[in-house]
Amino acid sequence: MPRKPRFTLSGVPQHVIQRGNNREPCFFAEQDYRRYLDDLAVSADKHACRIHAYVLMTNHVHLLLTPMKEHGIGELMQALGRRYVYYVNKTYRRTGTLWEGRYKASLVDSEAYLLSCMRYVELNPIRAEMVGHAAEYKWSSYGANAQGRPDPLLSPHPLYTALGHTASERQYAYRELFRHHIDEALLHEIRDALNHELVLGRSYFKDRIEAITQRRTRLGIPGRPRVEEEAGVYYIDLVH
Repeated sequence: MPRKPRFTLSGVPQHVIQRGNNREPCFFAEQDYRRYLDDLAVSADKHACRIHAYVLMTNHVHLLLTPMKEHGIGELMQALGRRYVYYVNKTYRRTGTLWEGRYKASLVDSEAYLLSCMRYVELNPIRAEMVGHAAEYKWSSYGANAQGRPDPLLSPHPLYTALGHTASERQYAYRELFRHHIDEALLHEIRDALNHELVLGRSYFKDRIEAITQRRTRLGIPGRPRVEEEAGVYYIDLVH
């Protein structure tokens, strides 16, 4: 069965998940988390991707990032996989794969869903009952986005920056978002888009993505009629 083609639009955020093979651990010690983040920083810089949020769980990773060039995310994940798997295999004297096949990714309608997706990513340790509050988990971007912890890996998205005029204002406004749980309908929507590698967004956003890419963005609904587009990378203004 042929692989589903990926969305490769530049300038549009994507939510990425990569799981350990057979749901087994991909981090075994604190040094592994640090090494992964170092490798992620190098790969993101090399392949022009901006990281907005992340969480490293024991057996999987969530990233929210914006590629600034076509195929940037694919190139980043390939380079990151090579670097980190080589490190793990060498360190623990193991062989074979570490990850469960290809990573999965969904395009994100930033205006309507980006901040919710950031919360979804950073609340993973709470849903897994590993901690009682997001601030207690060391291996996520919450400490930077909500508390001002220095994290050179992160590039704030304009919608995050718009939360306040100063860093303190932005962090306070971001913390306030975590006072409310993500409702079940939104959780289901985020997970469906990610697991089926589709689009997390409003109907008009999905319509525009279908017109540009000629790819299905919804479960069970065929793509829109073909439109004429210039070949190459599409830079589209989907934030108002």
